[in-house]
Amino acid sequence: MPSPFAEHFPALRSGFSYLDNAAGAQVPTYCIDAIHQFLSGGSCNVGQPYPASRVATALKARAREETAEFLNCRPDEVMLGPSATALTFQVGRAVSRLFKPGDEVVISELEHESNAAPWRALEAQGVKVTTWRASWPEGRLETSELRKLVTPRTRLVAVSAAANSVGATPDVAAAAEVAHGVGAWLFVDAVHSSPHHLPDVRAWGADFAVFSPYKVFGPHLGCLFVRRELLAGLPADKLWFMPDDGPQKFEPGTANHEGWAGWLGSLRYLRDVLGGGQPGREGLARAFQRIAQLEQPLLEATLEQLSRHPRVQLYGPKTSAGRVATFCFNVAGVSPRAVAEHLAEQGVGVAAGHYYATMAAEALGLMPDGAVRASLLHYNTAEDVGRLLAALDSLP
Repeated sequence: MPSPFAEHFPALRSGFSYLDNAAGAQVPTYCIDAIHQFLSGGSCNVGQPYPASRVATALKARAREETAEFLNCRPDEVMLGPSATALTFQVGRAVSRLFKPGDEVVISELEHESNAAPWRALEAQGVKVTTWRASWPEGRLETSELRKLVTPRTRLVAVSAAANSVGATPDVAAAAEVAHGVGAWLFVDAVHSSPHHLPDVRAWGADFAVFSPYKVFGPHLGCLFVRRELLAGLPADKLWFMPDDGPQKFEPGTANHEGWAGWLGSLRYLRDVLGGGQPGREGLARAFQRIAQLEQPLLEATLEQLSRHPRVQLYGPKTSAGRVATFCFNVAGVSPRAVAEHLAEQGVGVAAGHYYATMAAEALGLMPDGAVRASLLHYNTAEDVGRLLAALDSLP
């Protein structure tokens, strides 16, 4: 039985069970049609008086405004870029010109390497980088442990709002309170959390945050939030005439205009289909309430069945509280890659490896082969979960 959302997601009509959503969500026709419409009207750059250029100019401005609604910030705090990784490295290069030998950075053990490598690079200039260890195998971060690590020399704390490995969701607001208590900035990786929970940089107390529209039913793009008060003081690799206090300083080159058109289409899908047609952030809030209602039964059922499967060792939080529907596990006697290949033959797509979350994989003793990861979104179904379990049962 196909997903009830197959009418909006063409890829779901194939009957294949897409359970590798942590690597990228499927896209709705709202997104596909918006890209087609933009390119059909003329692929042009911004800033010129002819009609197609005016369309591109207005589109980029609207993408910034609607992304700001998504993040709960001001439009001039939003940078539009090619990927969350590229934008994080840009911030890393900026702070490398501000931080001094003896300064300190704390990164959580749950981080995707894109929120770790840019900060480790600072070690070459004498910055001390320490790791906020998680409790394993659950992968939970305790704020009390972070308090032990920060000092008056701490300049930045990097934490994920949801682990792309084991699905744990740290208390980001509590981490911000600890970081700000010693005068440090908080950098939030919202890439994995954003398709499950509506981001709120204000509620988090974030100074920086990144997410990827392609994880939120959109094209392959990245977005960066920088708190307005910090923007002008951050050095950037930019063209000389770009203002120091504007988001364009972190947007070198021509934007992917058709991609941003698609992202606007994805946001319209969220508001129109899941948000009851409500505009603005209210529509997004309603959409994510609906997402939570759809995902919670899948999360609970998958967690319960994997937890009691005789051959499965499941990592991550043992209860549905404090986690998203991302499941990291291994099967006794079968390599992660072999499990993923077998599942693919049975019409189920999952990931195998470390998913760039190498610190978590090392802490669990899973390197170099890693583990299997099944990740669900609101368009998945109980039938998808049943197919996953049946395929695991049929492993030799």
